Amino acid sequence: MNDFTFRCERPSLRLFAAAVVAVLLGLAPASSESVRKSGYAIGTESCGSGDLAFPRLQIDMKAGFCAGLVASEEDRLKFPRSIVQVPGRDLFVVADMGGWGHTDGRLLLLDPHAPPGQRFKELLTGLEYPFGLVIGPDRKLYASTAEAIFRFDPLADNPRGTVETIIRHMPGRRITLPDGTRLDESAHPLKQFVFDRNGRLFVNVGSHSDDCITPAPITKPCAAAEGASAMAAIWLFTPPSGGVFPALRPNDPDPPHTVYARGLRNSMALALHPNFPDAGYAFLQGENGRDLPDIFKPNEEINAIEQGRHYGWPYCYDLSTPSPEFRSVLQSGTYKSLCTANALYKPPFSLLPPHGAPLAMLYYHGAKFPELEGKLLVGLHGYRPTGSRVLAYDVDDHGFPRPSPAPVRYHVSCAADPTHSFQTDAGEVAAAPFEELIAGWHRVNGARPQGAPVGMTVAEDGAIWLVEDKNQTVIRIDRAAGDAPQPLPCDTRSQAMIDQLAAFIARDAQNSVRLTTLRKGLVEKHCLGCHSDFGLKAGQSEAEKDATVLRFMLSQDGWIYPGDPDSGRLRTRLRGLGAEKLMPPGGESLPKTEPGYARLLDTADLLVARMVPGTRIRIKAGPPQRRFFGKTNKECGEIPAAKVVVVTQRSAVDKPGFSRFFRPADPYLNGECTDDDGYYIRQEFLVPVQ
Repeated sequence: MNDFTFRCERPSLRLFAAAVVAVLLGLAPASSESVRKSGYAIGTESCGSGDLAFPRLQIDMKAGFCAGLVASEEDRLKFPRSIVQVPGRDLFVVADMGGWGHTDGRLLLLDPHAPPGQRFKELLTGLEYPFGLVIGPDRKLYASTAEAIFRFDPLADNPRGTVETIIRHMPGRRITLPDGTRLDESAHPLKQFVFDRNGRLFVNVGSHSDDCITPAPITKPCAAAEGASAMAAIWLFTPPSGGVFPALRPNDPDPPHTVYARGLRNSMALALHPNFPDAGYAFLQGENGRDLPDIFKPNEEINAIEQGRHYGWPYCYDLSTPSPEFRSVLQSGTYKSLCTANALYKPPFSLLPPHGAPLAMLYYHGAKFPELEGKLLVGLHGYRPTGSRVLAYDVDDHGFPRPSPAPVRYHVSCAADPTHSFQTDAGEVAAAPFEELIAGWHRVNGARPQGAPVGMTVAEDGAIWLVEDKNQTVIRIDRAAGDAPQPLPCDTRSQAMIDQLAAFIARDAQNSVRLTTLRKGLVEKHCLGCHSDFGLKAGQSEAEKDATVLRFMLSQDGWIYPGDPDSGRLRTRLRGLGAEKLMPPGGESLPKTEPGYARLLDTADLLVARMVPGTRIRIKAGPPQRRFFGKTNKECGEIPAAKVVVVTQRSAVDKPGFSRFFRPADPYLNGECTDDDGYYIRQEFLVPVQ
């Protein structure tokens, strides 16, 4: 999302009264002069104290906690993924990946005491997928790229001159599979890593694909996850005596490694109890499970890592459910009955909410929040309604969460049933219960975007810092007085709106053809099995398939803004624009290798542009944004100059001097107006689309 300044120049008495009520309910900034940063509406309230007081964000938090916005896209953040404090200094290093498929990653030095807009200094640039940031046993700062781990001095006059690489040839973006297949973009190239107190180094080597499925019938184990350099594994590097890895010289080989644990699709969340590796202390991993279209299947996992054990990928998911594609592999050989009766397999210690995408995990130790002392914090990045939150687990003396008998329930944002029990195909199962430090972080028009937490760290003063990649922010969690504000309401595209948009396309012969073309040439050919099956089922007619695919796309947050294809994630993801991954994987080569693929992308744009009957009109250049209103003159928000809307009445019959348009892109609504009421903007603010 973009950030825009919102100014209320002469609010009416009614708007003023509504704003006061909203403030009292915790639903809006406490100022008639509010701004947006990275999609968050910012008022006058702050979180923190002194020069560590930052604008308070309207996110639903546990009582006693608040979140302050330290930095946003205004600070030129692109895709921040992790954060760590420089020991002994009130400074932080942030890994900003820049995006997917690029070598424009950076490591940045953050000074939170500096004035806004001056808080970052570039330390290292031109990095490929920087992610992991860890303070090593020698108190130096270690960082990772897709293939390497290195240390450096972030406070040096020339940080690049202090870089010492300790590992440099791990599987990265470009890999060759055992059968000789060359992949230019491995699915999980990021390198999270942790040191234990003996200086041993544990590194995530993620799987090359979602589920290692190859053309049927599958009769052999997943080759990429086998052998001494297995992917979907945690590798162990042991330092020489003294506990510190030496810097590699140009021709030095990498230090030797062993595969510590296997069958782990992508270990982005790793946590070691401070007493590990003493016997019985926890080494925990948060597993990002395979992608299935069912919102409640599979569950993510907390795994208790033990050397030499197999954790199931790609053969098992949930606790003991066999993956049907690997039925033959599970009938004989090493993996016979792996999920149910094989001593090699260690099932999850506890389940996490399905599709939550755990990307950060740590034990809290700090003076600021004594009620959290020793607890396990887990950040869920997932974009489905089970993600976008931060969990806090009570743990035993050895660092393991405490399971409870079934049913154990978790929250589902904006659902008809707001909670759901942990279940597998066998029914409800035991799991470790948790409380939510940050709860429903769903998108609310006019107030906040959907939360996207990635990296997390505890500062020396006990404050919790985290970064969001999609919203391009750094956030600091501090102590707050009083009761927690009321949770914000859900605000998603209604089923009635989806029905209306589907009807528009059904009545337009050209757009119906475009939808069929898109479904056959893109969705069914390149997208199925990647993140979802788009709701398609066997036995559907061609028309039913078209309607199913369309409704799936319309229900995804931010994919499609009718009339304005440039603003939707469908376009940016298909064309590889911005920071998020290009879809489908490897799609950068399709315009050259597949005849007609470029036309297919244009067809997608046309489908969105002409989805709604009316005339596409651009918001006139001038001030950064233009106010628009409802039928009763309620101010609905401000939409940026140059955005495109679909005008349904050039001269509105019920509002002289205004044009009625179908609806704006969702980020510009203030949350009080409705689609039924309609949206109106002054005629002079509209110009034809060239």
